[in-house]
Amino acid sequence: MSNYFVLSSGREIGVSRPCFIVAEIGNNHQGRFELAARMIEEAASIGVDAVKFQKRHIPSLLNEQMYNMPYKGRESFGDTYGEHRKALELSIEEFARLKTIAEERGLVFFASVWDEKSLEEVDSLGVEIIKIPSADLVNIPLLRKAALLHKLIILSTGMSTLEEIDVAVNEVMLCHDKLILMHCNSSYPCREEEIALPVIPLLAKRYGVVVGYSGHEKGIAPSIGAVSLGACVVERHLTLNREYCGTDHKASLTPREFKMLVEGIREVEKAMAVKEKRVFDSEKQVSLKLRKSIVAAKHLSPGHVLEEGDIVAKSPGYGISPIHWDEMFGKIIQRELKKDDVIMWEDIK
Repeated sequence: MSNYFVLSSGREIGVSRPCFIVAEIGNNHQGRFELAARMIEEAASIGVDAVKFQKRHIPSLLNEQMYNMPYKGRESFGDTYGEHRKALELSIEEFARLKTIAEERGLVFFASVWDEKSLEEVDSLGVEIIKIPSADLVNIPLLRKAALLHKLIILSTGMSTLEEIDVAVNEVMLCHDKLILMHCNSSYPCREEEIALPVIPLLAKRYGVVVGYSGHEKGIAPSIGAVSLGACVVERHLTLNREYCGTDHKASLTPREFKMLVEGIREVEKAMAVKEKRVFDSEKQVSLKLRKSIVAAKHLSPGHVLEEGDIVAKSPGYGISPIHWDEMFGKIIQRELKKDDVIMWEDIK
């Protein structure tokens, strides 16, 4: 089982690699190509590794009843749910242009596919990653067709039981092991007490695959914390204005917030680089000033045998450490020591 994957650009995704940070544009482009292109530009300036969109073929996605379900309100783009979803779709030709824009700026482009038709269209773009959203973790026909493409699959696990994830993972593994699981809570926005970050190492241990985190919380701290628990991928929604119409904006980050997220993740990565306990050179200078040495508590003459009351622990820390306190008693003073003189090993025998 591979613990990392290499894209054609040379970018690596996985364990002991820099966290792969994804700006999820999703449908926050409001169905407008120009806004989608602008969001890619913003994502590139933030310093993310990839941009992700969502692709739906509405006739394949919804039955007639669901299409015609009334869907009016502030967040709606149409009178019915089908009209709403249709208004937010970009064509596959527009996706191709957006992919070019992203790659010219050094970003990986990929998309969540919500149905088999969308899978075929997105695959035709030559993407290296296929994203399966949480809603389709249980969609066995879609999973099977995606796995047969032998591309890296990123699979979100929101609103799923471990038993459902077992089935989905098995379906992909029947074809290949190029799989990344994303821990996720599918509520928008997600309450902090329902994020359950410890599930990240649980998934990694249970399935032996690379694990990431797809966050829908309002803030950024949980997404940064996910990296310290082993998330190799972090995905968050990007918005240019949280007041835009649409439900995803409330769980999205503005460019300024997203930049803070990227910086925070990179700081955590640096903080996790050393995995064993050690004393750094920078600490040794601090130690000389703040640590204590064993010093003479009073005037001590050569030949004196040390006993209680002869010594005390005081700074600076360049002499015998008080960790050797009990070893000192019974030792013989070799030279004259004045009160507060730091005792060195050569001063005793």
